[in-house]
Amino acid sequence: MTTLAHGTDTLTRDALAVLQPGFVGTSAPDWLLRRIGEGLHSVGLFGRNIHTPEQLAALTAQLRAERDGVLVAIDEEGGDVTRLEVRSGSSFPGNHALGAVDDADLTHDVAAELGRRLAACGVNLNWAPSADVNSNADNPVIGVRSFGADPSSVARHTAAYVRGLQSSGVAACTKHFPGHGDTSVDSHHALPSIDVSVEVLRERELAPFRAAIAAGTKAVMSAHILLPTLDSERPATLSRRILTGLLREELGFDGLIVTDGMEMQAISATYGIERGSVLAIAAGADAICVGGGLADEDTVLRLRDALIAAVRSGELPEERLADAAARVRALGEWTASSVREDRAPQTDIGLVAARRALTVTGSGPLLDAPAYVAAFTPMANIAVGDETPWGVAAELGRRLPGTETGSYGDGVSADALLAAAGSRRIVAVVRDEHRHAWMASALDALIAARPDTVVVEMGVPQSEPRGALHVATYGAARVCGVAAAEVLTGA
Repeated sequence: MTTLAHGTDTLTRDALAVLQPGFVGTSAPDWLLRRIGEGLHSVGLFGRNIHTPEQLAALTAQLRAERDGVLVAIDEEGGDVTRLEVRSGSSFPGNHALGAVDDADLTHDVAAELGRRLAACGVNLNWAPSADVNSNADNPVIGVRSFGADPSSVARHTAAYVRGLQSSGVAACTKHFPGHGDTSVDSHHALPSIDVSVEVLRERELAPFRAAIAAGTKAVMSAHILLPTLDSERPATLSRRILTGLLREELGFDGLIVTDGMEMQAISATYGIERGSVLAIAAGADAICVGGGLADEDTVLRLRDALIAAVRSGELPEERLADAAARVRALGEWTASSVREDRAPQTDIGLVAARRALTVTGSGPLLDAPAYVAAFTPMANIAVGDETPWGVAAELGRRLPGTETGSYGDGVSADALLAAAGSRRIVAVVRDEHRHAWMASALDALIAARPDTVVVEMGVPQSEPRGALHVATYGAARVCGVAAAEVLTGA
């Protein structure tokens, strides 16, 4: 193991320690290893860094050869947002499916098994769970990532998830504080605003975070959203009133505060990532998440130098930077020394949960012959990504050889779809139909022409069930598709 590079001063080490950068490749580049030796204490992993569990374990071992206590973070929510299984789809249903089952013990056990798999690969910080209350059904970025729309239910499942994940020695990072559920704008693209009273925020948005803190969450991730009743000038990530006044002082959180990705347009297009990073640390954040888009050494050096310059100019108190760096190192020490519960792998728990989440409406006949799967495909949000497969086509094809599929978007022609299907039974797979007028219109036309159509809703079910059979899966993870295919074929 290397030690800190000779001549690296305390200020530089602290400035590096608060960064959580990403990189490109399935092994660590030389520049990253060198910066870890100089004081970098965290690394963020994305789908591009992961091919197999064995490769991931080798990568994390490579990082720890430079520093034992390095935090290796990942955005592994399960469900629609997966990095471990980005190319195949997740073996775990997401939060909305777990909320639909409403069994907190099951949520705990799913999170524990997910944590066990992460720990086995050397990952020790998970940017999960999402504790957002999905109070706005038109939310373009949260949706099935939320446990639901009821604050008490979301709070209960958030706490269970935190306890389950951390029982495996993986630190939970509860997000997106103080709550991203009532937005109609995706903060990847612009700055959302939640303009409700303080009373509503306390009763609705903050309830799950209070529960997560009581459950011992080791980290909390801030949201790039504006809440005028709390701070009319700066988004939560950059607001001292919100991060220090509300999260630290009022709610009593003493763990690590991590920012959401600083390349997101809500910050980068308004403040810039250098200025935004300085303001975030000054506001009370401890770790700067960057690397989803900017994943190179130059970005790390730019942010390091911006923090150092801010300290030297007096804009950022050196004590605040030192405190943030100390919190990062303390979490690294916790992950290295945490006692993991000894439990046998629960390899099928994801499928068990996905089966329990299903809601089936209608009395039409099941599928007993090759079908035609019409996948109505909306644009995926950036958190989910468009590289992860979803739907039921693959599993139906395995069970009913000869089943074919077609992908349809805005402007879909019902006549073209019917011609492609021929005489085969149609399975229409939708995702948040209520949010897409083109999807609802196409589905109406399809059912009018073919009343025996089966509908599988893999987003947040808001529209009235229709079709001969309607299956709501509460998520689009691979395992949700498997559970739906089982039901549709009578397995």
